[in-house]
Amino acid sequence: MIKVYVTHPRNKLDHYFGARATAAIKAIADVQFNPEDRELDQQELIAAAKSHDFIIAYRQTAAPESLFAQLPNLAGFVRCAIDIRTVDVAAASKHGVLVTQASAGFSAAVSEWIIGAMIDLSRDISLTTAAYRAGTEPAIRMGRELRGATVGVIGYGQIARYFCDLALAFGCRVLICDPHTKVGDIRLQQVDLAQLLRESDHVVCLAVANEHTEKLMNAERFSTMKSGAFFINASRGNLVDDDALLAALNSDHLAGCAVDVGRAADQMPTAQVALHPRVIASPHIGGLTPGATEHQAMETVSQIATIMRGEIPVGAVNAAEASRARKFLTLNIAT
Repeated sequence: MIKVYVTHPRNKLDHYFGARATAAIKAIADVQFNPEDRELDQQELIAAAKSHDFIIAYRQTAAPESLFAQLPNLAGFVRCAIDIRTVDVAAASKHGVLVTQASAGFSAAVSEWIIGAMIDLSRDISLTTAAYRAGTEPAIRMGRELRGATVGVIGYGQIARYFCDLALAFGCRVLICDPHTKVGDIRLQQVDLAQLLRESDHVVCLAVANEHTEKLMNAERFSTMKSGAFFINASRGNLVDDDALLAALNSDHLAGCAVDVGRAADQMPTAQVALHPRVIASPHIGGLTPGATEHQAMETVSQIATIMRGEIPVGAVNAAEASRARKFLTLNIAT
């Protein structure tokens, strides 16, 4: 029986892997779990997974070249997340280790979080609740409807496509900026970023985080936004210059902001941003629902089962270089 090591910290296993996936992987493999309520450091993980064929990796588990070099039996590094930026894929390929990633099972969950944040920002729900809890009478301000509002979406991936349907259902006009994708939905208007920022009442950031989008939303971009608009980030903290965001809020140029991500550890919002009175912040839980978690966890189990059947799984990112996995793979791998 193959051996699998699951790196999720023990106190994260229920939320980010779940009982169903745990039972499913135990049914097909000899499984060992991280016994600590924290991430293992590199040497601890290397020692723990020394004889294992596969690692199922928690979203924060780093995979530098040293990991692949010191685990000669490792055939596959199976990420239980979409984001594989902490995985040195080139090094994995050099050592013949197959790397896989999960697909987005959280499109609905994140999209609903965004809609909730937009309504909260538009109607001061969190702000007035905080006032009542502090024993003060909240100020009564005129709210805004989503109906008729212009929503600008930066990035047009799986989450954005689901979210756009929700925004349209609320009666919003939806603008899209994504230079890498042609938007075929005639209900949406594809524009450049400057136009999107000028015209949008709500700017929703769903772009991919990479070296090209680092601090995509900077002082210049925030100043281009419509005065009194809201900014919502449900992608990655790397996309935002926090100092520029706070300056735009402090100057009253932006009416408010909602973030589920940030530059703190594990993509959490920083305290500096989260404490701002015009910010709604949540601790990276936009995609944390049973359905979303189970989707990705069960996909990792399915990927390993597919490899055991001698096939290349959906989600493989370097199949052509996966020489260690070829003892399992009977199909031809393109070279």
